[in-house]
Amino acid sequence: MLIEINPDNIDQRIIQQAVNILKKGGLIIFPTDTVYAIGCDLNNKKALNTLATYKGVKLKKANFSIICHDLSQISEYVKHIDRPTYKLLNKSLPGPFTFILTATNEVPRRFDTNRKEVGIRIPDNDIALEIVRELGNPMATTSLHDDEDEIKNYFIDPYVIYERFDNQVDLIIDGGQGRLDASTVVDCTDGVEIVRQGIGVVN
Repeated sequence: MLIEINPDNIDQRIIQQAVNILKKGGLIIFPTDTVYAIGCDLNNKKALNTLATYKGVKLKKANFSIICHDLSQISEYVKHIDRPTYKLLNKSLPGPFTFILTATNEVPRRFDTNRKEVGIRIPDNDIALEIVRELGNPMATTSLHDDEDEIKNYFIDPYVIYERFDNQVDLIIDGGQGRLDASTVVDCTDGVEIVRQGIGVVN
């Protein structure tokens, strides 16, 4: 199912429809400030396993990021952040970054893993943020990819995304043309290290 949302005039009824699908364990494709992403309710184990199947891995091997609505929402999933790191996050988010931070015990409990880190995203995209706000907890998410795990040009067009992925997800949100630029991945678990340079620039 493909539904269009005007990012400049967001229809809350569609946001609620997306949230209802997430709460029932469904997968949705939605726009971010980088590439289109596929996500599920972080609190739904069945949905997490389904998302892992999409990636072709077991849940404990999946490397999902979580999308939060704002910095206050990350406290349940991230251990104490020092002042310099907080200032960096506060300056950079919302924005096209994935920050790797030290995870609380909530993260391995949800992902059936011993992982000690978690990637946090707060994208500068009102559609994505409204979905998470209405959901009341983060989404687990990964970028759209093909069988070779590459981001392809056709992933920027919601109609092409619909043709390719409609049978794999429960809802596709058309929020306009996407981007091919990935987020910049910044590891903040031991200082600040750029793991992948994407569209975001750390100042």
